Amino acid sequence: MIHSKICEILGIRYPVFQGGMAWIADGRLAAAVSGGGGLGIIGAGNAPADYVREEIRKARSLTDKPIGVNVMLMSPFADQVAHTAAEEGVEVVTTGAGNPSKYMEEWKAAGIRVIPVVASVAMAKLMTRLGASALIAEGGESGGHVGELTTMVLVPQICDATALPVIAAGGIGDGRGAAAAFMLGACGVQMGTRFLSAQECTIHPAYKEKILKATDLCTMVTGKRLGHPVRSLRTRFAREYLKAEYGGMSDEELEALGTGALRLAVQEGDMEKGCFLSGQIAALVKEEEPAAEIVRSVMEEAEEILKRAGSWVE
Repeated sequence: MIHSKICEILGIRYPVFQGGMAWIADGRLAAAVSGGGGLGIIGAGNAPADYVREEIRKARSLTDKPIGVNVMLMSPFADQVAHTAAEEGVEVVTTGAGNPSKYMEEWKAAGIRVIPVVASVAMAKLMTRLGASALIAEGGESGGHVGELTTMVLVPQICDATALPVIAAGGIGDGRGAAAAFMLGACGVQMGTRFLSAQECTIHPAYKEKILKATDLCTMVTGKRLGHPVRSLRTRFAREYLKAEYGGMSDEELEALGTGALRLAVQEGDMEKGCFLSGQIAALVKEEEPAAEIVRSVMEEAEEILKRAGSWVE
């Protein structure tokens, strides 16, 4: 069984994180992943603190294993969510879409392991200096907010730049991707899109069906003009947004166009106005299965691949 340093630090069986996807990664999904030996993470997104507190307590009622909360730093509720995570005593906080420096001391004082998502070497070095417990190096193949560098390029550079454990994310959906991440120097992986197919994932059936039927060229990136690029499925909404992005619409109108679009996809399966976040690995997701089985099967496949890799050297 693959057991790395991050397992020892967090007290988890498998070095697998479930991405903190906004409006998707709720307490039920997080508990299922944690119960299956990985680290389940509740996605705060743009949700208010009361919602996050409720989901933390829901997860606690379903598992006694460590859980995490992802704080989306662009959220208008980021301050309140940051305090809520500390008050509720979650074991891990991951962060995205910004710099978490202002919250680090509060979280560490509460005994929380802080594991920021980084998309550059500079940010990795800063988070290391500020006392992060580990780093998630996320390449642009991922869904949601994305950076410029690919996972294959980013992960080894982050591993070279810090002595902290590095979790690879972006474009990882099976044991092959996980094995590649370990070969690049990572000691764990984070998967988001793969868990959209979990039985415990409560996205709208239309959303799940689109993931299960996805093809290799199913995603696109929008939002670059505003400085916050996002990867999602290639839907009518995404194409219309891209057209508006470079068609003279003001920044304010463009922001308004995207507001609430993810929630419409997740909760209503709205094909006209919904934004269906997805990473490039969606085409590898073929069936719905329990979250615990996803964790186990990915790690077992990775272990077998790594064992075979040793036999390739004469």
